Amino acid sequence: MTKYVTKQHQEAAVAALKRMISKNSVLAEAAPGAPFGKGIRLALDEIMAICGELGFKTYEDPDGYYGYAEVGEGKDIFGLIGHVDVVPAGDPSDWDTDPFTATVTDGKIIGRGAQDDKGPSMAALFAVKALMDAGVHFTERVRFIFGTDEETLWRGIAVYNQKEEPITHGIAPDSEFPVTYAEKGLQQSYLVGPGSTELTVSAKSAFNAVPAKAFYDGPKVAEVKTALDELGFKYESTGDGITVLGKSVHAMLAPQGTNAVLRLGMALAKVFPDNPQLAFIGKLFKEDATGTNVLGDVKDEASGHLTFNISSLEINAKETRMQIDIRIPVTIDHDALIDQLSKKVCEYGLTYEHFDYLAPLYVPKDSELVKTLMHVYKKLTGDDTQPQVSGGATYARTMNQCVAFGAMLPDVPDYMHQVNEQWELASMFKAMDIYAEAVNEIVGE
Repeated sequence: MTKYVTKQHQEAAVAALKRMISKNSVLAEAAPGAPFGKGIRLALDEIMAICGELGFKTYEDPDGYYGYAEVGEGKDIFGLIGHVDVVPAGDPSDWDTDPFTATVTDGKIIGRGAQDDKGPSMAALFAVKALMDAGVHFTERVRFIFGTDEETLWRGIAVYNQKEEPITHGIAPDSEFPVTYAEKGLQQSYLVGPGSTELTVSAKSAFNAVPAKAFYDGPKVAEVKTALDELGFKYESTGDGITVLGKSVHAMLAPQGTNAVLRLGMALAKVFPDNPQLAFIGKLFKEDATGTNVLGDVKDEASGHLTFNISSLEINAKETRMQIDIRIPVTIDHDALIDQLSKKVCEYGLTYEHFDYLAPLYVPKDSELVKTLMHVYKKLTGDDTQPQVSGGATYARTMNQCVAFGAMLPDVPDYMHQVNEQWELASMFKAMDIYAEAVNEIVGE
């Protein structure tokens, strides 16, 4: 078997990743040509520049919604779909290094986006560059497509799909190996209720992350500390307030995290027992990230259990507002589930408000695409892990015959959306080999 990726390709991929991490591409205020903020537009410009330097034909949407780069000719398109935006880094003082200055140490690269999704995008891009340098001829166009607000509402990729021709098949290097052939439905929403003159809370986080911290400096701080002590929850005194501590993970893995917002809400519910919205957290939901206390035991054989993440709690004189992120098993009736949820939260003075929904992804395990990817993965790793279902949401579900494929190997620690996000270089280089062989198997000759 030919090894296409050389040490020079590896080094070039790391250098390009450093360039990408240096762009603080967190969602920000819109500007001309930058619908999701100047940082994201700069990251899109940078990745287009990198692709151009490698010899790809490039096109960047003038309005800043997406970009793509391709090589090869033909009617059909094999797509590789990634994104240039990242989730916020949180408190920089929690990091060992600057989150937007890539640091290579102890055989790993550290920085926001190393695993999600700048690192995997660079791994796939330079894998294809290795094929180009080896003189491989592509029987289809190989097109890299880069979205700009994957961590929020997917508006960039929606504009791509409105304006551009569809791919024939493809992969999203934005998950785990081996193949993710199905992805749970993703519902993001708000629970909204009356405000309160008794207290003010502003504990915010991204929809798709379990919050690691929740700050409170409102009334009865001493009583809230006592409640936290009684519940056995960790916190720190912060000025005149407190910061409840948890453990952040991606929302699709919510049961594996420790939700600081929920812990704060449970303590507040003890101190303010007459607040029905707090009772929803403190008496009903508690810390059950499977949503069983609210919706019952929702699961299916194909994709496992539902996950339910409450990522923010805001209370002021005007309203109470919570963000929720629900990952719905692929065979569950979405509308019936939401109707059930709406009725349940109503009992606590809350109203359900829709924000965004992504329908599930399903590409059969016996499809040619999945079989080929699985064959390549097993050939290069010896790992017989079967194709899987994920609670995550990747751009794969927006495209024809597209699945998530890598880039995290099964033994790689998950740092996505977390402090000190990092990727071992040996793992990155292995992913490059897998991508090069996979693209060659599918469209190379």
